Amino acid sequence: MSNQSTTTTRGKVPFGQKAAFGAGHFVLNLLPGVLGVYLQVFILTAFGMDPVWAGLLGGLPRIFDAITDPVMGFISDNTKSKWGRRRPYIFSGAIISGILFILMWQLDENASQTFNFWYVMILQILFLVGNTMFATPLVGLGYEMTSDYNERTRLMSLANSMGQIAWMIVPWLYVIIPDVNTFDNPAQGVRTMAVIVGAVCILFGILPAFFCRGIDSSHMENRKEISLKSLASNMKELWEGIKQVSKNKPFMKLCGATFLVFNGFQLVAAFSVFIIVFYMNSGSWEQAGTWPAWFNTLNAIITAFIVIPIISRMATKWGKRKAFLISTFLSIIGYILKWWGFDIELNNSFNQTSLGQSMNNGVASIFEFLNPYLDSMGMSWFSIDASNGIPWLIFIPIPLFAFGMGGLFTLMMSMTADVCDLDELENGMPRKEGTFGAIYWWMVKLGQAIAIILSGVILKIVGFDQNITNQAAETMNSLRVADIVVPASTAALAMIVMWKYSLNEKRAKEIKEILVERRGEL
Repeated sequence: MSNQSTTTTRGKVPFGQKAAFGAGHFVLNLLPGVLGVYLQVFILTAFGMDPVWAGLLGGLPRIFDAITDPVMGFISDNTKSKWGRRRPYIFSGAIISGILFILMWQLDENASQTFNFWYVMILQILFLVGNTMFATPLVGLGYEMTSDYNERTRLMSLANSMGQIAWMIVPWLYVIIPDVNTFDNPAQGVRTMAVIVGAVCILFGILPAFFCRGIDSSHMENRKEISLKSLASNMKELWEGIKQVSKNKPFMKLCGATFLVFNGFQLVAAFSVFIIVFYMNSGSWEQAGTWPAWFNTLNAIITAFIVIPIISRMATKWGKRKAFLISTFLSIIGYILKWWGFDIELNNSFNQTSLGQSMNNGVASIFEFLNPYLDSMGMSWFSIDASNGIPWLIFIPIPLFAFGMGGLFTLMMSMTADVCDLDELENGMPRKEGTFGAIYWWMVKLGQAIAIILSGVILKIVGFDQNITNQAAETMNSLRVADIVVPASTAALAMIVMWKYSLNEKRAKEIKEILVERRGEL
């Protein structure tokens, strides 16, 4: 049975607002994406930090960050200003987090490991506070930009598609930073790219504050007074709000599924790069060339322009729960196929076929034409060397496992907006989009923290040595197994969690009608 319905003019979000919200999501992905690359790869290779130390550096600040999220959510829910509840924080948070990100990565490769550890630790904690000021109100703003069931999915689809642009950029850091024609050394590359990333995030991060509009909160009841004097009572109210949210069963299912899918994916986020470089190319970044970047970039392109639009249509036709289950199942198949996709012998065999040779020659001809222009623009790092063959098979699983992350945030954020209506029905005002967004992202960040810590531990357990290029065969095989088993298992558990999710379109519309009758349109 189709869930197709008509969106009223009142429920539609103008494209300009959607685009500005999408710009915010671009920043929402770019900052943690670059931070993850730096913490999981370049803090090891450019600054020589031990993997366990690097894991702690990546994980521990996020635990602190997760604690601040509900506080920021509560503050933005109850803020009264002529600019709205969310936008002042989005504006200031974008600027603060951009500046602190730049400062965080002005590291000296000759400094001691202990100094660099504590320098990044302290600056990262400050950066994450600024990023919370930006991210938590932004997410809450998205939940309240429309009350229409299907328009929420369309809004999140465009926002997450624009967010995927960040993941088209981030992988190229693996290529640009070590490139000897671009930077004298990787450490210089880290410092320079941090400046560029920070500036870009400030520029795009402030756009939602100028152009996006949430609900009219002027008539919203029961908002708390935000001041230092009321700090103690506010913390009590915050705790009561968190307890209310924790009793919302549909929302807790969303959080649980998100924690599982994202935690599993994030845990092995850098493993594919390590496998391409240290397994398929014997530890040579030069030999690996642009393949780590192309692997992740193609994943982002397919997710943004193919997978997310498909998921949006699936959600409209079959409902959000079914769309999530189908997309997650497809991702599991994709993860499993990575075993054969990353197999060296299979890739070599395919390159010996007439089809493989024809495809290689085609790519070689394209870049033979482009290389002079790339060289003139200082973009020689973008070139593809097809002389040793192309690992075509690594790209085969991408269209399938792309459904995992593509479906996760498009659908889960849309469903969280539905849950906010349910909370107002059960608990009254004020609406708590900020609190729901904070707790949802608290689960994301907690998963990310655990994942980064565990990724360092796994690298240590399998015997990965950051100081050598030729890793043991047993080490790389164990890493390949972890790269498949971990995300596939957590995705399967997420499907179990969401199997009986009950807040469908019919129930969401019933709730909306009751709320409108109770307090009118907001």
